Amino acid sequence: MTQTSARPRAGTRPEPYRWRWLALAVILAAEVMDLLDATVTNIAAPSIRADLGGSYAALQWLGAAYTLAMAVGLITGGRLGDIYGRKRLFLLGAAGFTAASLACALAQSPGTLIGMRAVQGAFGAVLIPQGLGLIKEMFDDTEMGAAFGAFGPVMGLSAVGGPILAGWLVDADLFGTGWRMIFLINLPLGLAVLVAGVRLLPESRSPRATRLDLVGALLATLGSVLLVHPLVQGRELGWPAWTFAMMAGSVAVFAVFAWYERRVARAGGDPLVTPELFRSRAFSGGLLFGTLFFAGMIGYNLAFNLFTQLGLGYSPLKAGLAGAPWALGMVVGFGATQGLARRHGRVAMQLGTLVMAAGAAGLYGTLRWAGTGVTAWDMAPALLVTGFGTSMVMAPFFNIVLAGVRPHQTGSASGSLTAVQQLGGALGIALLGTLFFGVLGGQVADGADAVTPRVRAELTAAGVPAGTADRIVTAMRECARGRATAEDPQHVPAGCAAAEAAVRSAAAAHPVAAGRIGAVVADGGQEAAERGFIRSLERTLVLELALLVLACGLTFLLPRHALEDGPTGH
Repeated sequence: MTQTSARPRAGTRPEPYRWRWLALAVILAAEVMDLLDATVTNIAAPSIRADLGGSYAALQWLGAAYTLAMAVGLITGGRLGDIYGRKRLFLLGAAGFTAASLACALAQSPGTLIGMRAVQGAFGAVLIPQGLGLIKEMFDDTEMGAAFGAFGPVMGLSAVGGPILAGWLVDADLFGTGWRMIFLINLPLGLAVLVAGVRLLPESRSPRATRLDLVGALLATLGSVLLVHPLVQGRELGWPAWTFAMMAGSVAVFAVFAWYERRVARAGGDPLVTPELFRSRAFSGGLLFGTLFFAGMIGYNLAFNLFTQLGLGYSPLKAGLAGAPWALGMVVGFGATQGLARRHGRVAMQLGTLVMAAGAAGLYGTLRWAGTGVTAWDMAPALLVTGFGTSMVMAPFFNIVLAGVRPHQTGSASGSLTAVQQLGGALGIALLGTLFFGVLGGQVADGADAVTPRVRAELTAAGVPAGTADRIVTAMRECARGRATAEDPQHVPAGCAAAEAAVRSAAAAHPVAAGRIGAVVADGGQEAAERGFIRSLERTLVLELALLVLACGLTFLLPRHALEDGPTGH
């Protein structure tokens, strides 16, 4: 059934590839695997940490390792298909992704899981570009729009259903697998993609043999790692000097990368990124905008999911459902704003960033208003607005930026913008995650201070002497802070041991009120933790708002109108 698909010479009208719609279904199935695995660990992260251990930084790396590997791999992924054949690389990417999913499910330590997540991302970067290239080869201009249009519903269903499915799989604990099932579910899907891909995908490669820019790829990888690694690890290590040296080093490496790419271009080679693109205000502005926007979007998503589970005590399934309004807003927005983007171009993106900012501000206000009594229903309207604004930006992003580059540069520009989406996601996980966890201890301590008068009064009412009550509330404060900042989830902070000892002593002295004393202290500690997590998310939302304001300003560097029939972004 394998056929060769290639663009014909001008003036001929080829027979369309016979199995193109079935082949499209195979490509979409691979897309689903990538879309699901990009987000599932946000839901499963607390359960993974409870099982395998690891620090808060490890939770950040579960997402950042995947997106960072995807970012640096996407730069060369499409070119590999041009050289060695898109079908061959598609199958290689699908096989590697499936094998890495199995390795993730079998991981027995945080380090192993993080490493396999990076392998997943790397093979995903090989897999995804081949599907887009195959679509351009299999479909003619009359069907191309319909083929790429199929990505919209698939992305929408994945955005809505992915977190809910992940939460259900973790809670269901099928066959005792717990969180591991979020990776095992890739096995039947990946095998189906492989079998169908062998039968249905056409052979395809670029008629012009390009060369790999391995030095450029290594420099881009090194610069990205030097930037993301210290942002994730710096907080728990106390920001030693080497973290700042690495971030400064990343700037130097990217400067060397730019110099080397110009050198390759002058020598008549095939640079990883066409250097003259950076002379385009639209392209440079698009890179900066994409980095800030996707950093805010992905980092915000991580912080919200951790907040609902670690702060509000939601189960993984309830956390997935709590975030569903955001995804629903995106689905509705993609359908409702297509005409707006076509008619008004970058104005749609500007409105989108402002709508998204309004949603983030609405969530901030909701948390301030509802406090520790906040529910998923309270947060739903703000999340819906945020999702709607997100889609207003994402839908026209690629076509507006590409309208500012020359036609022969669109391939290189599109690949770079896709990579920036992933790099921005990794930076967002690093920045917003680090802020969220960095302020958490202090905010929980402040929450304990806020509930101390009530706890002390209730202990006194139960007959506990003032001196003993003071010792209990002091230990409770330290326990709440210690629990919130403990890098090892199995470790019992000293404050918690002291609080338990003080409660036992008070209960022994007042056996009639023993149950009440324990309940008062437990409720006080829980409220302190919830207050701290709420305030930490509020601080994160302030950074999110700042990123959106900066992104909105950068849109003025972009062309006013979108490129007609531009490529679909990933």
